[in-house]
Order: sequence, then C-alpha cells, then structure tokens
Amino acid sequence: MGQIVPFRPKKLVIGILISRPRMRSCLIEELQSRYGPIDYTSRDLPFAYTRYYDEEMGTPISRFFISFLRLVDPGLLAQIKSETNELETRFCEAGKRKVNIDPGLLGLSRFILASSKDGSHRVPLSGGVFAEITLVYEKGGYRALPWTYPDYRSAEYLDLLADIRQLYKAQGNQRFA
Repeated sequence: MGQIVPFRPKKLVIGILISRPRMRSCLIEELQSRYGPIDYTSRDLPFAYTRYYDEEMGTPISRFFISFLRLVDPGLLAQIKSETNELETRFCEAGKRKVNIDPGLLGLSRFILASSKDGSHRVPLSGGVFAEITLVYEKGGYRALPWTYPDYRSAEYLDLLADIRQLYKAQGNQRFA
C-alpha cells in the first residue's frame, strides 16, 4: 500500500488576458492581496491566437503572466479558480468581461491549468472546477500535449514558464507559507 503524504507546494502562476490596460494595476493589487507578493511579471504579449474573446472583451487583447512568491497547496486550485472567476465578474463592464484570469500550478514536472470547462482530458476537482495538465517538463524543456492551447505552445510562453520554473526550483523544498 502506498503511503499518503502531503502534496509538495507549487508555484501559483496566473495568465491574464486584458483588453483594458487601465485595469491592470487594480487587478494586480487585488491578486496580491489574496495570494501575496509577486515574484515575476511578464511583459504584455499580443493575444492573436484566436478571436474567441474579441466580441466580449473588445480589442486589442494582450496577455501577461504573474507568479507569486508564496507557494500554494495544490489542493487549493479549485478555490483559487473560483476566486479568480469572481474577480473577472467584478471587472466586467456592461455585463462583459474585460479580463480573463487563468490560474495554474507550476511544478518541476508539469504546468497545470484550472478550467470551468469539462473535457475528456480534464480531471474534476471540486465546485465545478477541473484541472488540466497543459505542459510537461522533460529533457530540459516543456512539451505540449494534444490539447494544449496554441498560445501555450508558443516559444514565448514556453520560455517565460521556464523562467518561472527556475524561480520555483530555487525555492527548493519550502513548505507552505
């Protein structure tokens, strides 16, 4: 029989689609108040991988990533997704989202995204939230899976996630804050 041990803490990484740059600082403040100090912020990356969000969010849309210094218990991913969905609602204008907040967990071997959408490759967590292994880390780099979104396959995203992985690796065997 395998022994049940506590999860190793993971790095909380949030990808944010935004169409109203003026909302950025307020959104970051909200996220910091919930999840603590930020240790990585990417530059804004143009989001042109799909037109799926254009009608609701308006254009142009960009994405940026942030990660948090404080590591989190992976068992909290569903709660974090629920909280970020609430934030999306708070930042709506005329009932339409202007930000899309995608929380994920980065470990040494994989990057996991939370989703409210079911799929054959997604595992139910709780409260209508699912987890998806989006990327696996092997042989010195991230590898996409058949369902990985096109933007998460891009060299830019893979490079910045590798940078965040280095931050996580440097944190060693820290326990939860």
